[in-house]
Amino acid sequence: MNGNDNTGSPEARPELNHRMRAMLRAVAAGRGLVSCSSEPDLFIDGLSCGDQFSAHTLAHQGLVRPSRPGRPGELVPAILTTAGQAVLTEKHRPAA
Repeated sequence: MNGNDNTGSPEARPELNHRMRAMLRAVAAGRGLVSCSSEPDLFIDGLSCGDQFSAHTLAHQGLVRPSRPGRPGELVPAILTTAGQAVLTEKHRPAA
């Protein structure tokens, strides 16, 4: 979680399940907080996500990041990276 939008190569990204997409939508809506950590935990509406494996995956794949630097363990607002926004947009794109 170094704030770099370019982490995680698209080729290495696993297919995201419905829960992961819901987590991305919640972050996009401004409802997410993330802990500043090498294994960042995600909180939605002030509650810890029950699936921290998915939260870690979203962060390590470069789809979600902290909006600003923080102290280790500090909760800061979560935002989508450019790649995270693209993932949500591609789901809503009509088939060719």
